[in-house]
Amino acid sequence: MPVPNHTDTGPDLALPALREVYRAYVRAADGLPGLPDALQAELWASTQLGALESAAPHTAGHRLAMGDLIAVLHRAGTPGARAFLLAIAAIGPEWARRAAAKAAATLDAAPGPPWAPDLGRVTPGPAWLIQEGPLDGDRLVLEFRYGPESSAPHHALAVRLMQDGPSEIVLVGDVAGLMADARKAVQAELCSVQQVAPAAAATRIRTALETAPRLPEDAYPAAPLARHRTTAAT
Repeated sequence: MPVPNHTDTGPDLALPALREVYRAYVRAADGLPGLPDALQAELWASTQLGALESAAPHTAGHRLAMGDLIAVLHRAGTPGARAFLLAIAAIGPEWARRAAAKAAATLDAAPGPPWAPDLGRVTPGPAWLIQEGPLDGDRLVLEFRYGPESSAPHHALAVRLMQDGPSEIVLVGDVAGLMADARKAVQAELCSVQQVAPAAAATRIRTALETAPRLPEDAYPAAPLARHRTTAAT
């Protein structure tokens, strides 16, 4: 079994100035295995990865930082580090998933949380387009469910699209409540709601995420999970 190495004395990093940042991620991951279900774990991981992406000055820097983070988590070898690697392998950037999965596989002796098999394993449900007016853009809502044996709740990805890209990205736990509020707004003639094809909605969101020059700062925490969900729905 690899010996946990919190001091990170391994090979040089691509971005050594971020060494303390990576160590902070290792420490923060200690609480990850204690989260109650896969959705909470994915939200936690998405928030961490979104912060790393937001701080990167360009795509190349983001890729280097992700590579460093995976290496540092692997060298740490703690249960939390392995859980974070599993989450990256499930919902992280597509180009980082294989490296994260490989790193996690070498830490098999570390105990895994019970929700680990559920990470990233969702099935898309209905999708809706909510339009509140020309100045508010389009709000696309896609519902997702985990497998029948999972304790993780069903949930929805809600993304508001403006002309220049996504202006809001959130994960909604109370899907029934969200749609009930939308129906009340329809009755009050404040918006329109129509069901749309999940794949079409996901493709539209994915395209907006890929073409936006930069996301709003408060959209980054949910952005990694949004990319995963839109891929799962197409």
